[in-house]
Amino acid sequence: MSDNDFTQAVSWNSDGLVPTIAQDFKTGRVLMMAWMNAESLRLTVEEGRAVYWSRSRGKLWRKGESSGHVQQVREIRLDCDGDTIVLMVEQLGGIACHTGRTSCFYQVLEDGQWQVRQPVITDPKEIYSGEK
Repeated sequence: MSDNDFTQAVSWNSDGLVPTIAQDFKTGRVLMMAWMNAESLRLTVEEGRAVYWSRSRGKLWRKGESSGHVQQVREIRLDCDGDTIVLMVEQLGGIACHTGRTSCFYQVLEDGQWQVRQPVITDPKEIYSGEK
């Protein structure tokens, strides 16, 4: 790694990860949160599409690799503490969430209960059936 490696500015956690928010570049709407490691950040820059680190699978995950709902990156931002990244993205297909919704943040707390405030656009069974 060279001294001018941009990943050195990131404050990686003890697992070598940083929380990353994907935000719609046109509307500013928060679409999802995922994790990145240094390799996924470099690949995101190189490929121009969101690449995350899947903690559950223990491997790199290119957003949309199984769903087709790719996130094309328009801008990458690092917060003042260097411990959170925001990807300004164009969400292809309009669906960011594995539940078939436009955003993973579809529940709103009202009167002590979580209320679903976003419809399913496409049934996840159709998205992940392997047929596109």
